Amino acid sequence: MSGIGRLVTFEGIDGSGKSTQIALLAETLRARGHAVVVTREPGGSPGAEEIRKLVLEGDPDRWSAETEILLFTATRRDHLERTILPALAAGKIVLSDRFADSTRMYQGLSRGDLRGLVDRLHDLMIGREPDLTILIDMEPATGLARAKARQTSEERFEDFGQPLQEQMRKGFLDLAAQFPDRFRVIDGDQPIDEVAEDVAGVVLAELP
Repeated sequence: MSGIGRLVTFEGIDGSGKSTQIALLAETLRARGHAVVVTREPGGSPGAEEIRKLVLEGDPDRWSAETEILLFTATRRDHLERTILPALAAGKIVLSDRFADSTRMYQGLSRGDLRGLVDRLHDLMIGREPDLTILIDMEPATGLARAKARQTSEERFEDFGQPLQEQMRKGFLDLAAQFPDRFRVIDGDQPIDEVAEDVAGVVLAELP
């Protein structure tokens, strides 16, 4: 892998188990000798983590969709500059809990027909897609129950309720159909170890 970094992103509705699966995959890859960086969005760099608090906490109507798009693009740009690109240049595998596809869905689809704006900002300020995207697909009611059970302060999007999660699930599956070259859909309603096995199999098959 020396000199050949890979950006692998994980997407899915809230509570779909992305963080757990990323941690398990990181263990598997490191055991095989790969250098791995685990990160997340919004966040992943000191500046981006500061903005994370603004977008994930507080009242659901705290920001307009347009303002959210700008905030998420700002966090992603800082994340890209300070964490992702240096790791890729060093030949590491970057595992990111969410990336641009989440903004395409949560801000570009769910809160108005703003997908075109999201894509234009992405092309202008980010200009990079993942090498591989793992979509953990799950029943919205199950995912929302899991997410709410965490009882953290970062529940702003969960507070929009199950209709948003149902819309997001459909949107993510449509996105996977739009970008079949990089998306792989995993059944997240399976037991955790079976999901992990499927994820590892897909990712290892894509690595040189």
